[in-house]
Amino acid sequence: MKYLWTEDTGAGLHFWKLINQIFFDNELAIESKGSNQGMLDALSDLEIKKGDEYYIAFDYVVDNQDIRNKYRLLKSIAEKSEGKVVILDLICFEYLILTFDKLVPWTGTGKADKIKIRDDILSAIEDHRINLSKIDDEKTLQYLAGFKRYSTERVMKSLVGELTENEKWSVKGSLMGECWYKDCCISEHPDNLRCGEPEVEDGSEKMRMLIQSESVQKVLNQI
Repeated sequence: MKYLWTEDTGAGLHFWKLINQIFFDNELAIESKGSNQGMLDALSDLEIKKGDEYYIAFDYVVDNQDIRNKYRLLKSIAEKSEGKVVILDLICFEYLILTFDKLVPWTGTGKADKIKIRDDILSAIEDHRINLSKIDDEKTLQYLAGFKRYSTERVMKSLVGELTENEKWSVKGSLMGECWYKDCCISEHPDNLRCGEPEVEDGSEKMRMLIQSESVQKVLNQI
């Protein structure tokens, strides 16, 4: 049996379940461990049965010391598993959404300042962190300086939240916003300034396009 374990709950867990349904034809058993510590605890107690494989969606950034410490423990467990535990190359679920090239036109966000910040940040991602030396724009640097407890993951979560404020495209609730995976087109409501206009309305097709994006495929190719 193939398992995919995630620390995500809510919309993040829903994202992995949709991937399993649409891309893997429900081949995987998707389980949330609730947190990165929950993931480590579950792996520490794990007795791997013959034929089982575990794919670990662990949110990893190098500018958070606690995450780095836990990642070292996770890596040690994986190295002793004889290839049965595979750590996916992942920053976080929100990063996969943020890199999607249809994010801005589909959501219809009018936040020009945040769109510019997104572009600056994505161009500065390097080795699971934002390389601040690659950012020259003063407004982007001010935005990053505004985080009390700065980390690349916190920036990703905050920025993607601002770009998906419309509840139809939200990735912050118990489920992903319904326009990611249902047949809907919120441009039917022209009075809403944040309405986007996807070129496709079919829910499964929109989700397939997200799944086929470069960042998501980089992760899924390890499974």
